[in-house]
Amino acid sequence: MSKHTITLTVNGESRGGEVESRLLLVHFIREQLSLTGTHIGCDTTSCGACTVLLDGRPIKSCTIFAVQADGHSVETIEGVAQGGDLHPLQAGFWEQHGLQCGFCTPGMIMTAKALLASNPNPSEDEIRHGIAGNLCRCTGYVKIVEAIQYAAAKLREQQPEEVAA
Repeated sequence: MSKHTITLTVNGESRGGEVESRLLLVHFIREQLSLTGTHIGCDTTSCGACTVLLDGRPIKSCTIFAVQADGHSVETIEGVAQGGDLHPLQAGFWEQHGLQCGFCTPGMIMTAKALLASNPNPSEDEIRHGIAGNLCRCTGYVKIVEAIQYAAAKLREQQPEEVAA
């Protein structure tokens, strides 16, 4: 099997390595970069536990080869908190008891982060639609939705007031 040298930005830092052609991005992240917050749930794109952001868009890292991420930007759950402070989504999962067993949480947070970037004030239906590709084994979506609503409110509070025209 052929090997390739790749370089990508992971959580704002340039990272690279030599990878086999068929190495999945999730395995590169976990095994070569030692960023184990991205979970492997099903290996078949069904559960979303491996969700990361690729150039700001949520992807299931078990469905993309590491070589396909060459030259791109990847954000994992380890890159969400800034300066030692929890991101409002992480705080929301804590405050609203959305963590439950925690297995799906990294993927849920990454998916929700992309959702809130494109829609800062989603309705409950929009949140449920937005996280539809991420499965919770505990089947407790109510608290997850509340956590995302909490984060959306906190993020809106952080936005500077719009200047009236």
